[in-house]
Amino acid sequence: MSILVIDVGTSGVRSAVVRPDASVEHVHHVPVLPDTPFPGLVEFDGVAIADAVVTVAARSLAEGGPVAGVGIATQRASTLVWDRATGIPVAPGQGWQDLRTVGTCLELQGQGLRLAPNASATKLAAILDEVDPDRRRSEAGELIFGTVDTWVTWILSEGALHVTDATNAGVTGLVDGDVTAWHSRTLEALRIPVQMLPDIVDSSGILGHASVLDGAPVIAGMAGDQQASLVGQGCTRPGLAKATFGTGGMLDQCTGTTRPAEASRGPAGTFPIVGWRRGGQVTWGVEAIMLSAGSCVEWLRDDLGLIDDAHQSAQVAAGCSDSGDVWFVPALLGMGTPVWDFGARGTLVGLTRGSGRAEIVRSVLEGIAHRGADLLEAAEADSGLEIDVLRVDGGMSANDVFTQALAEACSRPIEISPVLEATTLGAAFLAGLAVGTWADEADVAAAWNPQAVIEPVGSDSDRAAARVRWLDARSRAEGTIPELSGIDF
Repeated sequence: MSILVIDVGTSGVRSAVVRPDASVEHVHHVPVLPDTPFPGLVEFDGVAIADAVVTVAARSLAEGGPVAGVGIATQRASTLVWDRATGIPVAPGQGWQDLRTVGTCLELQGQGLRLAPNASATKLAAILDEVDPDRRRSEAGELIFGTVDTWVTWILSEGALHVTDATNAGVTGLVDGDVTAWHSRTLEALRIPVQMLPDIVDSSGILGHASVLDGAPVIAGMAGDQQASLVGQGCTRPGLAKATFGTGGMLDQCTGTTRPAEASRGPAGTFPIVGWRRGGQVTWGVEAIMLSAGSCVEWLRDDLGLIDDAHQSAQVAAGCSDSGDVWFVPALLGMGTPVWDFGARGTLVGLTRGSGRAEIVRSVLEGIAHRGADLLEAAEADSGLEIDVLRVDGGMSANDVFTQALAEACSRPIEISPVLEATTLGAAFLAGLAVGTWADEADVAAAWNPQAVIEPVGSDSDRAAARVRWLDARSRAEGTIPELSGIDF
């Protein structure tokens, strides 16, 4: 039987019907953009997301139903508080990119608690400080918290379900190391009453009914967007890895059922994550993070005016055979894995009078590719598992100059996802495992069918030399703003 998928991203809500052969049909999308009232603040409208979820899901279901179940994929860590009785949010949601709690995170380090401002923990505390400063309503159970997966499930079940899956719970900053319970010390430090938190459930399993939809199909799977993409690209065996290149970039590698040795950031700059949880069994992974990827292409378009649209970047870059020894470091927002330097800044090295439009555009695509190689090398170092081939999705996976550059920088084949956003497939697989559309993780792995395989074509020596040159450029980008470089989460 088919699966209805609801995918809530940072900029919109998408729905689709996924068939047992993993084909994706009846796609509908409604933009729901976040708001930035002040620099560093990113807010979202929970009611607008709820309305969009019901609208697109009903459309896809009407065209492609009936379905055996519903799978949900969502942006992670974005935080919402609502009234349990009315189901109405009591404040704007705080998006995962919101940085208003940086100071709180730094203060908590003095108490031995390492929390990042992109996690949910300090966002939730900030909302409560505004709407429930004495915590009276929260302690009485009148106010409840959820990440976006919790909110979507609440809406679909008309308030019958207040749950979050292990992949989303794992990035809230509020759970214990096994991601089975809420962490009492963190809750106490932030004055968060445990009774307002959702139950932590499996990523694949029947949870309840989406009663707001025709036929009330069961809600059977949910995961954070990056974990959904990992499953969607068939990375269900230890060592398999995918990278998603959108506005930023995330590389996730499956490491198996053994809990990672590092409870926080590893020596090479990756983080342990819950890949998914099924039947109470956690499959773990590591995640490497690039803060600027597609945003650098947007910079070429919107700020430099070197291209008219993102797709043109490949055409312009193809106008030269190489970048003419021009190297770009994509650190427009600082640098994540492996160095975690928030004071790093974007850098162009090697400009000459002969450096033109094509060379600069190519250097940007190649720089993003080298950052992808950074993520791959870090994941291998922290997991101890070799990545033989890298699977890729996201908007930049459609750029053939970039994907070839990625193959060269990584010195291994790149497999391109058959769908641009593999989160849809991942949510479908997780729900389908619960209702019998797919038998097990091996069945999911066997469904992987890349649309293309990009092989590196340069010589080993040329690739090694280019990597050395780019790493030298990266070192020059580090520490540009020393005050920010000294901040660590």
